[in-house]
Amino acid sequence: MWAAGVVSGLFLVLWAGAEPQEPTGFSLASAPDGTFTVAVIPDTQRYYGLGSTTDTNGTPRNPAFESRVAWIAKHVGRQRIVFVSHMGDIVDKNNRHQWGVARHTMDRLEGVVPYGLTVGNHDLTGAGDSSLFQEFFGAERFNGRTWYGGCYGGYPETGPRVSGNNANNFQLFSAEGLDFVILHLECNAPDDVLAWADGVLATHGRRLAIISTHMYLGPLTKAIKRVPEPGELGRMQWKKVHGKRGNTPQQLWEKCFSRHPNVFLILAGDQSYVIAHRQESRGLHGNRVHEVMQDYPRTSDDSDWLRLYRFNPAHKKIEVFTYSPAQNRLCGSAGYLADAGAHQFELDIADALGRFRK
Repeated sequence: MWAAGVVSGLFLVLWAGAEPQEPTGFSLASAPDGTFTVAVIPDTQRYYGLGSTTDTNGTPRNPAFESRVAWIAKHVGRQRIVFVSHMGDIVDKNNRHQWGVARHTMDRLEGVVPYGLTVGNHDLTGAGDSSLFQEFFGAERFNGRTWYGGCYGGYPETGPRVSGNNANNFQLFSAEGLDFVILHLECNAPDDVLAWADGVLATHGRRLAIISTHMYLGPLTKAIKRVPEPGELGRMQWKKVHGKRGNTPQQLWEKCFSRHPNVFLILAGDQSYVIAHRQESRGLHGNRVHEVMQDYPRTSDDSDWLRLYRFNPAHKKIEVFTYSPAQNRLCGSAGYLADAGAHQFELDIADALGRFRK
């Protein structure tokens, strides 16, 4: 049977029997005073195809992608949303039509809330050319935004089309007395990008640092299209793009992420067969780092799951909710992840707050 309970003002339905089911009809309560939210949009790649249409004016649309962004824009105040991060694989096919869908959809957030996008492997070529992403989401789009920190200039041998013009970018924001820097790094970021990221993290060394990068947690040695076995998941030791220049997720950790004491949270997508996974590590300075991936595959036109990271500094934790605006419910089960705890959980940030709180 189901047992109902209340957790931090949010109604949850907790499974107490053998057959997993999903809670329905439970919406999020307003974020309490003293909290704030970072909204995360998992890969929108699988929301194209039949769901990608045009309206009567010929404007490209994708209803499932749009519903997430529309909900965020509408609930910025109620949910105290201070930043939005897209996990990459913004498009499925790297063409102007799908980039038009993405641009039209993300325009909803302009002037409403700061945001950043991570470039996934579907958003660039195998050689790392992200020219179309740059055409639709280049640095000039963010000129004059006080929260926009800047971007990497590009691979010296090719110029901006590889890794440049906002393909690797960072933003600054503050909430409830906490200062943050968030980096959005392209899939398999090469060494020159990591050198730039090192500089950003060092320059803003007194800010709590979040890293969003597309490919990070998943099958350790190769792609799988099945339920993973125990011990198969972690920082991936393989790569998809940038050829010999590209770094595997494990190399990203060793060469850059683990070396900065202000890094406490790493966000990723990419692995729709894994759906969701998280682990906790320690950086070289002893700092606790939460590594979390989320990529909820499309199963219907209303499977528009997004992640809400609600920071609660007073209680030194982040409450993480997986929520569908179209269905107005929390995720209790997805694919083989039948445990609601894979989708609704808490992260302890006492260590990070102790190091960097004002």
